[in-house]
Amino acid sequence: MKKFGKFIALTLGACMTLGFASVAAACGGGGGNNNTDGKETLLVVWCPEADHEFAKQVAADFQAAHPEKKYKFQFGIQGEGDAATKVLNDVENAPDVFSFASDQINKLIVGDALARIGGDRLKWIKDNNEADAVDSATVTLRGEEGTYAFPYTDNTFFLYYDKSKLTEEDVKTLDGIMAKTSADEQFYYPTNDGWYGSAFFFGAGLDYEVTLGEQLNELTVTTTFGNEKGLAVTEALWGYVQKPGFKADSDDSKLITGFQTGKAIAGVSGIWNKSQIKEYLGDNFGVAKLPTYTLNGEQVQLESFAGYKLLGVSKRSPNMTDALEFAQFYTSKESQLKHFDARGFVPTNKDAKADARVAADDCAKAISAQLPFTHSQKNVPGDFWTPMAGLGTAMINALGGDGETFNAQEQLEALVNGFIKSAT
Repeated sequence: MKKFGKFIALTLGACMTLGFASVAAACGGGGGNNNTDGKETLLVVWCPEADHEFAKQVAADFQAAHPEKKYKFQFGIQGEGDAATKVLNDVENAPDVFSFASDQINKLIVGDALARIGGDRLKWIKDNNEADAVDSATVTLRGEEGTYAFPYTDNTFFLYYDKSKLTEEDVKTLDGIMAKTSADEQFYYPTNDGWYGSAFFFGAGLDYEVTLGEQLNELTVTTTFGNEKGLAVTEALWGYVQKPGFKADSDDSKLITGFQTGKAIAGVSGIWNKSQIKEYLGDNFGVAKLPTYTLNGEQVQLESFAGYKLLGVSKRSPNMTDALEFAQFYTSKESQLKHFDARGFVPTNKDAKADARVAADDCAKAISAQLPFTHSQKNVPGDFWTPMAGLGTAMINALGGDGETFNAQEQLEALVNGFIKSAT
């Protein structure tokens, strides 16, 4: 999703070599030539750069668990945010196994890129994972429900803050945070990213509705974003953006630098930035659910997107059984706990999520507190992200001093017209 995510754009096709003899990495194309010497089984795996070391370890563990076979792993570096686009560029040579954001699943199914999971593996997914996670990997196509991927972590965003600058009471409201900010100590919120900017609208009870055809094609998209309350939300967001202490163009790199330099005293992001922010804040590392904001004189809870990271298997994998076995191993309880230890990602496996290490983690607690205030990242309108980001960009440009102004009504109409769709 978008972000399953918030996901960093990564260079496709980078190659790494695993540090053990029986599992080696090599550069090359997709998963189309999988028995190079008649003895090894080649599995091509795409994952984000930050997960490469973890994926190497999973591959080593998988090989150790299957001494009767010899595997060769080829890793491509690909962020989940645009994995579907890359896979669909060449479905015939897609990787055997790849990670992607849950909002891309319809596109991948329509593109005939995902293997449908059945039998004992399907039972295993349903028995071991939380119901919402399973639902994120399940789609009804031509009247028949099917599961097309393995879930392995949920994904939303929450608040990071510097406890030497803000109290637990301060971070309950955006106004409380802003009262402690200045041009030198700011609140970082990327309004020019639709994944984040939409939280103001969802929190106010505004939504969209997508009607899909039998082939998962969008027939209509309607929304309440453009009504009177939507205008009030737009004006409220614009009011915050104009404050000197509000950093409205804060992508991940700016957020990290902000906490490193002390320029950021609070900001929103996901679990993927936990390690670096904690390193810079030390004992002052604080996390919480998202704050409320003021809308028409009342406090409204910011409502974030919530999706999942999924592991898919190519429908055209020449080693389908091995690919499915590896995907199941990669998303097992044991692997999910190792992923949590390595990167902090909260498991979807029920037993892993109940583990004492996870239950005691501050970020896991913040995510749990935020989840009741989330909007499902399923069936997101295909044209939603660009106009949503454009609204925030228009606000940022209007602050630039180059003569541009921000007209809330005009920009809201542009947003709505950018993603609604009428029946043809």
